[in-house]
Amino acid sequence: MAILRDVETVLIDSVDSANPLVTEAARHLVNAGGKRFRPLLVALAAHFGDPSAREVVMAGAVVELTHLATLYHDDVMDEAAVRRGAPSVNSRWGNALAILIGDYLFARAAAVATELGLEAVKIQSSTFSRLVHGQVAETAGPLQGEDAISHYLRVISQKTGSLISTSARFGGMFGGCTDEQVEALATFAETFGIAFQLSDDLIDIASESTQSGKTPGTDLREGVPTLPVLYALASSDDDAASIRLREILSAGPVTDDALHAEALTLLRESAALKQARETVRGYADRARASLAPLPHVPARAALESLCDFIADRTN
Repeated sequence: MAILRDVETVLIDSVDSANPLVTEAARHLVNAGGKRFRPLLVALAAHFGDPSAREVVMAGAVVELTHLATLYHDDVMDEAAVRRGAPSVNSRWGNALAILIGDYLFARAAAVATELGLEAVKIQSSTFSRLVHGQVAETAGPLQGEDAISHYLRVISQKTGSLISTSARFGGMFGGCTDEQVEALATFAETFGIAFQLSDDLIDIASESTQSGKTPGTDLREGVPTLPVLYALASSDDDAASIRLREILSAGPVTDDALHAEALTLLRESAALKQARETVRGYADRARASLAPLPHVPARAALESLCDFIADRTN
């Protein structure tokens, strides 16, 4: 797609700096590639109007630069050693530089957004705020009296859904869509983003490593409370398997190999996993329903196929 090719050019140009170290570190993840899903969503949304506007390309760069910045910060917080098949910036240059380069990328995203006008700057700033609030909420845990599942869904909406929503919003805006169509696209994308993240939770448990490309149960081993785990912990089922599963999960990170294997087996056979699958499908169905105000053009069919993909990938 020509738009994505042009976005790559803007990304490279945008991260250049007079300081060679800044340029090298900032280009590190740009050069590593990635799905470029957010710029792709900008492009798809713009096809409901006129995708040829230069602003569509610039908007794609804004959302991808913002996304890349979050990855630099995430790798520091997660102490990640690898990102996109390459050494992470924090493992190569240290945490301090990784944080600073993440900040630099946020700054470059804001600079590109200024070329799109004041409204785009406001939207990008609001999105950045939601991203930060989501990370803080995840780090701090549920508020006093807050349901753990509601908290988790709120974190995903802020950390994942917000930028995906802005991607579709920008595509609609700069493609010249009507206000109603722009809102429909934004609603679709946030709901879809939540479904996508939740489906990753299920794949971490349900898929074999040969299917998913990652070691099953990684989140379980690291003590990350994903949706199936939260459903299992909240369950009041009194059968032996459910009681045993809650016993293992309530102890925190499952690092013992034997317990880890047992917990994975129990989760894969649990009502909690079925409930999580139904939740993913519910979000995918809601995302599809959000497309109702949009015309039946090829871009709509593409977005609908994404909903089908998310609903089916965890079965």
